Amino acid sequence: MASGHAGGRFFEIPHAAVYVLIAANIVIFALCVRQSGGDAISGELLFANGAMYAAALDRHEYWRLIAYGFLHANLLHLATNMLCLALWGAHLERRVGSFYFIVIYICALVGGAVVGRYTHADPYLTVGASGGISGVLGALLCLWILGKIDATANFFVINIGLNVALAFGVSNVDWGAHFGGFAFGLIACALIDLLERANSRVLRCKFPEFVKVNALFIAVALALVLADGGITAIFGLEGPQLLLAVALACALAVKGCDILLSFKHGLVVVVLAFAAANTAAAWLAGTALAVRWACSYRTLAMFGRAARGLLDAACANLDVTLLVVAAAAGALTLLVYAPELHRGVKDVGFVGATLRAERKRRYGI
Repeated sequence: MASGHAGGRFFEIPHAAVYVLIAANIVIFALCVRQSGGDAISGELLFANGAMYAAALDRHEYWRLIAYGFLHANLLHLATNMLCLALWGAHLERRVGSFYFIVIYICALVGGAVVGRYTHADPYLTVGASGGISGVLGALLCLWILGKIDATANFFVINIGLNVALAFGVSNVDWGAHFGGFAFGLIACALIDLLERANSRVLRCKFPEFVKVNALFIAVALALVLADGGITAIFGLEGPQLLLAVALACALAVKGCDILLSFKHGLVVVVLAFAAANTAAAWLAGTALAVRWACSYRTLAMFGRAARGLLDAACANLDVTLLVVAAAAGALTLLVYAPELHRGVKDVGFVGATLRAERKRRYGI
């Protein structure tokens, strides 16, 4: 439970990323309830769906570093975490934007899982969004230390105190995940601030939020393809060469976007480029994962009869399905970014000038 105020107000209306995370947690909990037949989820079911356990890293099950944060043992566990996510996350996302909020949250989830793993003896099984949420509180503390949010010391004394009391006072609460998430969230926020300070010397423009969030989506899709070996198969790259090629491509893409945004009507080109990139990313990621995941596990209890029927039809015509999904991704991009597209079409030079001025004015996050 949060007390005090951050960002000038006690309550802050949540923004897009917080809503998406809350919705994802609720949907996944509902699917687990469907599988278990009750609102108390068994350890076996949690393990099967991605809970973090002692040997996960040794067995290279790195996906559990994030998956565990979207699983909850019961309704009270879910409700408590979602309340704290709404109260704390709204303040952080309002200040740093959706992209950096997601980055901080993921870093905190991973940090919480790793620290929890090495601070508990085997057997060990943990689930819950507490690591990521503690990271949100750590990031808020970082911003307060940097003098970038209006908050009182009481806000942190009370909330951190309650977090510590809960972590150490309740026997089935993973204090390692709480501490690790808090530390990694604070560190991630500090590193992002340093990065933004460096960007003021390297980049011309302050990127709009949709550019950063969409770039994250493409990066995730690319990571999935890399994990599947798709890029290696296409270009014959592997090991250090592959990492170097990906890093160089990302750097060129960032600078190219920066240059485009500084030109008149450059925003239109950027939106169209993202529509094309999302189309390609959806096709590549679908090719890498469709057969292995959706088509392989469509008989799971979490899928109802209607859903299994749709999956059967989609998997029977996989090439057509992937083309439809890719085209839908491109069309949805244009629909969601319609305001930016309209703004870019009407641009007579003000957009680039505004983004350049914002970059010069903003030092750090």
